Amino acid sequence: MHERLVQVPTADGTMETFITHPEQGGPFAAVVLFMDVWGIREELYDIARRIATVGYCAVVPDLYYRQGRVRHEFRDADGRMISLHALPEADRQKVVAPLAQLSDTMVVADTGSLIGYLDANAPVRPGPMGSVGYCMGGRHVLSVAAAYPERFRASAGLHPTSVISDRSDSPHKLLDRMRGEVYCGFAETDAYAPLPMIEELGRMFAGCPSVGYHHEIHKGAVHGYALPDRDIHHKAGANRDWELIFAMYRRQLGPV
Repeated sequence: MHERLVQVPTADGTMETFITHPEQGGPFAAVVLFMDVWGIREELYDIARRIATVGYCAVVPDLYYRQGRVRHEFRDADGRMISLHALPEADRQKVVAPLAQLSDTMVVADTGSLIGYLDANAPVRPGPMGSVGYCMGGRHVLSVAAAYPERFRASAGLHPTSVISDRSDSPHKLLDRMRGEVYCGFAETDAYAPLPMIEELGRMFAGCPSVGYHHEIHKGAVHGYALPDRDIHHKAGANRDWELIFAMYRRQLGPV
């Protein structure tokens, strides 16, 4: 495997980005991994490596770059990352504070810069791209799928947050712009994506024939379940997600 950190120019500076892809073959279809509220860390790089071993160029941009190098990890006695709800209030505030300064509009703009960089500098073949996002990244996946429908054709959001809201840029208002396929994996118990919201999102996608949509609700899982290095990791649910995500990538991105 090849991997490296690069600096992607944007309208607001330079965005550190992790890129990994197989040593042999190529060019590869690109898959962008959109981070969660915790920010960039080795856990996300390992997920990108898993994607790359299948035959893709996996890319992890640091979307907090405007605020410097934001890195958060709190671990329990077994070395697992502690979920947000289990942290002391002061630590919780440290984790969520950078989110207040990152808008979905910024993420869409940064993704445009990333697409331009990949087209010019990485072993990425032209055409459709994939994505996967966790937590807030699951919402960002939908936003960029609507903003760049000719590129993002295989989009996956895992325990996504606030996909239906009263914000002007809420992704649920943009579903008819999407193309290809969208998959969402949800936890059975998740205050950020309650079951009525999941049902409503499904009804909205059903009215958009231009994009195929599928979701699964993992029984016994809670918010954050899909991340492997987490105290509440739901192994069966996460494995089922990857089964469906990789099948979607094969259908939409072509053979690896």
